Amino acid sequence: MSKKEKKKPEEVKEETEKEPEKEAEQEMPLEEKLQKEIEELKHEVDVTKNAYYKAYADMDNLKKRLLNEADQANKYRIQTFALSILPAIDSLERALANKSTDDPFVKGVKLTYDQILNALHNEGVTEIECLNKPFDANYCNALLTEKVEGVEPNTVIEVLQKGYILKDRLLRAALVKVSE
Repeated sequence: MSKKEKKKPEEVKEETEKEPEKEAEQEMPLEEKLQKEIEELKHEVDVTKNAYYKAYADMDNLKKRLLNEADQANKYRIQTFALSILPAIDSLERALANKSTDDPFVKGVKLTYDQILNALHNEGVTEIECLNKPFDANYCNALLTEKVEGVEPNTVIEVLQKGYILKDRLLRAALVKVSE
């Protein structure tokens, strides 16, 4: 340094005093910047957590729904088959109506009929018992009405076609005649 370039001690002192001020000014925005960045990251973490919890809940609900649907499908898996075999059962009942059970052919038909009914019963198919009971529109369709002495009105007096239930679901409504 030359003499001209040499600074007076007062000038050096002023510069060193100015430098901490500049550093403080630079540090303050840096701290604020870091604090702002921390807040942004916290917000980002919260948003990500919320998205995670929502996705987790959605997956849990989907899992429950799929398990429920699988359970329902398993519970009612025989429904289509049972509906398709009911006309055959009706035909067997008509064939057995008023027939003597001494004939071996009739015995064979009766045995087949009983086995089919037993197989359906094992799968949860049951006949709707409605004869001589109050008419229930949830399980029966009234095709005819007839005035009968000594019978309460709205009572099933004849079953024209049997109805069936699969576990807790109506498979086929019974067709009935109801008293007036």
